[in-house]
Amino acid sequence: MGHNHAHGPIQDIKGKNLLFSIFLNIGITLAQVIGGLLSGSLALLSDALHNFSDVLSLLVSYIANILSKRDASLKHTFGYKRAEIVAAFVNASTLIVVAVILIIEAVQRFQNPEPINSNLVIWLSLLAIVGNGLSVLLLKKDSKANLNMRSAYLHLLTDMMASVAVLAGGLLMKYYQIFWVDSVLTLAIAVYLIIVGYDLLRSATKVLMLFTPSDLALENIAENICTISQIKNVHHLHVWQLNEAEIHLEAHVDFHEDISLSKFEELLSEIEELVYHSYGINHVNIQPEFGKCDNEDLIIQD
Repeated sequence: MGHNHAHGPIQDIKGKNLLFSIFLNIGITLAQVIGGLLSGSLALLSDALHNFSDVLSLLVSYIANILSKRDASLKHTFGYKRAEIVAAFVNASTLIVVAVILIIEAVQRFQNPEPINSNLVIWLSLLAIVGNGLSVLLLKKDSKANLNMRSAYLHLLTDMMASVAVLAGGLLMKYYQIFWVDSVLTLAIAVYLIIVGYDLLRSATKVLMLFTPSDLALENIAENICTISQIKNVHHLHVWQLNEAEIHLEAHVDFHEDISLSKFEELLSEIEELVYHSYGINHVNIQPEFGKCDNEDLIIQD
């Protein structure tokens, strides 16, 4: 018994929001690159680089969003449901790469500080705050839907926070001529990017590697299934996420009696209801067994 929880209209909305955010960030990036070169601000250029990574990540997310809607086929039996997880992995990786580049540049600039046109820094950081803030509001609701949207949302949120830091630095440079703060802020932005990127990268990797979801314990699931009186043992158990919306369970179930196929269908429905309501597992594949000489350990190396 399947459980379909598709949300077609929401997918259409998030696709439009992503597209709008892409064009908005292209404009912000161009403005910051020009302003950073004219002002000499590394923090502004680093923010522009981060914004450019936003554009790339949003493009990846947008393409993944389109691919994830494609139907399954004989050659692609799961369709492109994992496209958004791959997009989240790519986006998280780019966050970390960008952070490393910023750290290298900040260290070099810290050793050789230069005067900076603080007025340009202030106005362009304000532009970035408004633009990224609007994009964050557009994607906030959809960011709870899956890792792909969360990765795009985090890119924009961290960039908005970085722009706030750049604005603060611009004000310090304008009124106190503290130009080294530009490098310090760049380092702070980079460290934050690594923290956020690593957490997202770890989550995406777990899904891609078919790890058991961290909030599920296989022992508890097996024990719960065995509370059904006709079931003797559950083994060869695998639980994994295909994407954010689908959690799959596969197991061998040993029965006390040699039941009929119709009886098995009844028990299968009972198992599906149990694991869906208790653990959110919405795709179940059970191999029935009776009196079979088989390794009955919970986990078996296939």
